[in-house]
Amino acid sequence: MLAKPFETPIRVWVGLGFPRQLNTVVDAYQFAVDWCGNSPEQKAAIRACKAALAGDIDAETAKGIFLAFARRKDILMEDGAIPRHMGTAQPNHA
Repeated sequence: MLAKPFETPIRVWVGLGFPRQLNTVVDAYQFAVDWCGNSPEQKAAIRACKAALAGDIDAETAKGIFLAFARRKDILMEDGAIPRHMGTAQPNHA
């Protein structure tokens, strides 16, 4: 099965604080590939998703590596909390 669903979905913040749900390894892979950047965590998430899609590791292992990437980038939606960088208003110094 190509989709490789997660036991529970991953929810991340995108854009201006809009939630997005990732249900499968393919969803997580596409998100990581489309993410602007080139960090070691992002590269690890992409490699893990590729390995899961190839059947070399299970979906939950790839999910754990993706979660580390999302936490590092402060985009993981945990318990519905708004990430620190989205929850504080920046003063206007014009």
